[in-house]
Amino acid sequence: MDVTTAAGRLELIGFLVNWSFCELPKLGYDPTIRFNRVHKCFTIEMADSNESKPTQTTYYLRKIVVFAERVFGRHTRCFVVGRQPPSLEANCDHSGDILIKDAWPEVSGSAEDDMRDESKLLKRVSNGLAGHSEFNGLYPKYISGGRMQIQNTHGDSVDDTTRTILGETVWAQLGDLPLRAHMRIAMSGVGEPLKTIQSIPELIVVIYDVMRCHMGILKHCQILHRDISEANILVRHDGTGVHGMLIDFDHAISITDDGYAKHAERTGTVPFMSVSNLENLQPKRTALDDWESIIYILCWLGTFGWNSDTRPSGSVADLNIASWDGNNVMKIANSKRDHMHSSDIFTGITKGFNPNIPYIAALKDIVEGLRAVLIDSHSDPDLRGAIIIQDRIPRDDSNDVF
Repeated sequence: MDVTTAAGRLELIGFLVNWSFCELPKLGYDPTIRFNRVHKCFTIEMADSNESKPTQTTYYLRKIVVFAERVFGRHTRCFVVGRQPPSLEANCDHSGDILIKDAWPEVSGSAEDDMRDESKLLKRVSNGLAGHSEFNGLYPKYISGGRMQIQNTHGDSVDDTTRTILGETVWAQLGDLPLRAHMRIAMSGVGEPLKTIQSIPELIVVIYDVMRCHMGILKHCQILHRDISEANILVRHDGTGVHGMLIDFDHAISITDDGYAKHAERTGTVPFMSVSNLENLQPKRTALDDWESIIYILCWLGTFGWNSDTRPSGSVADLNIASWDGNNVMKIANSKRDHMHSSDIFTGITKGFNPNIPYIAALKDIVEGLRAVLIDSHSDPDLRGAIIIQDRIPRDDSNDVF
């Protein structure tokens, strides 16, 4: 657009005129989040799209706990909210008991046909564990949520998706751009990041709670989490002590009656992904993959710590575990295969644990015991725990990046 020419100036005027008539959601404005001048805080509107007659609820923002760090991708934000407005004298930034997750995940088809809808999965988890009080507080309980809707120029309610925002003409020109939908879920249960634990004993309790909950969800709800990572484990403190909480069911999926995931695409956080997940060679995914991720998380925390007080003082670039991160997933998978092959080789990882962390020897014993149970003590002759034995086939993996 060259505004030094008459044609360019005319094009600019046309752009500004069209822009002035553009619907607000297409300009990035979210009409469901507003500032309430009376109560001096933001309000967030929620509708339960999983109900036959959606009900509208207004929540009052207390605190933003997850900020969207980039324009593209899921653009996930998390808000701690309350059902009642704060007093005019109180600061809005105080704790509440409800969390709203707002994100733009990739979706397949309509809301009714999307079996990967996190709100539906979390609702199944909440219903499936409703009669099992032993899991209370170990997972977020579904309140409401689903795909957000907006009104178009004709006054019709339509799904808030990237296709809706861009319009059919532009969308058709973009080719294979993945379809993303605006999802919002309200859930009860608010925890703190894993970095808030104070010791190895607390870490052990938190991980125990998380995997106990993981197996309860697998047994009673037939759902496999598939993204066990440092970011998806929260810490809760109450009158009885410290507890763990398993969150984020973005990548969760239903399993078959024999315990296998129906889809085996690569998902998760690279340093904590199982070997089968990294290789993405379509093996059957089971709970063993998530247990394998727990080993990698504990090794990571034992080496690099979880906050400024537990970080190592020296260089860690030469440690074996450094090869578990990067962009080339096949090299990472081969590295993990090598390190997990035997208990003797695996000590090359645990020897790198930070000796300055109190009770680090206890964590080392637990991790080595988990590896032995998962990898060495499997009844299937074709498996070493979660890691399928394969012949190494030379391949060009230079472009196999994540």
